[in-house]
Amino acid sequence: MWNGTQSVGESSSSTSLSSQQDVEDDQMIAFVLSEEYAKLDGAVARRLSNLAPVPHVPRINTYIPNLSDASLDHQRLLQRLQVYGLCEVKVSGDGNCQFRALSEQMYKSPEYHKHVRKEIVKQLKEYRSLYEGYIPMKYKRYYKKMEKTGEWGDHVTLQAAADKFAAKICLLTSFRDTCFVEITPQYQAPKHELWLSFWSEVHYNSLYEIRDAPVQQKPRKKHWLF
Repeated sequence: MWNGTQSVGESSSSTSLSSQQDVEDDQMIAFVLSEEYAKLDGAVARRLSNLAPVPHVPRINTYIPNLSDASLDHQRLLQRLQVYGLCEVKVSGDGNCQFRALSEQMYKSPEYHKHVRKEIVKQLKEYRSLYEGYIPMKYKRYYKKMEKTGEWGDHVTLQAAADKFAAKICLLTSFRDTCFVEITPQYQAPKHELWLSFWSEVHYNSLYEIRDAPVQQKPRKKHWLF
């Protein structure tokens, strides 16, 4: 199973509603996680078995591509999906896409992204020595920023997710020279595989072999590029 003071006046009401929503979210997560998570059958891995993964180096987001570069990257990613017979289960581009895509892979729904973010931030806090060297800012400032809904995940949060959930996270990317990246737990053998597509520095989606892809509702579009 996956682990997982009030002020007065108007802010008091807002805090109360927020706390109630957190409780309801946790109750829903507890229900969803009442059964053991089933391992993936390896279908996507078989599709990409001829690709040599590039070693992963955790890093924060430092560059956002312009519209022209992003469009070219997206076309490259779409071509790779077609070549390998894969498809994306798309998640909303609301700043939470990395956490939504991980949620979709783990729980078959992107709606547990708040829980996923909470667990990743907990990992960052509890095992500071594993990640601090990759953060070019005050470490507390970094994880406080990552606590906020809508804050973009990066390759450090992906490493923390791999460590927290004992999962090998595999990215099919839009990078020109790097098609396939693996992120593995640092101090334990992976128990699961999570497959994501990564439109470079723009968006993450959940990744499946075409025949195994679940039916999905169209996500809300909130990103400037799509």
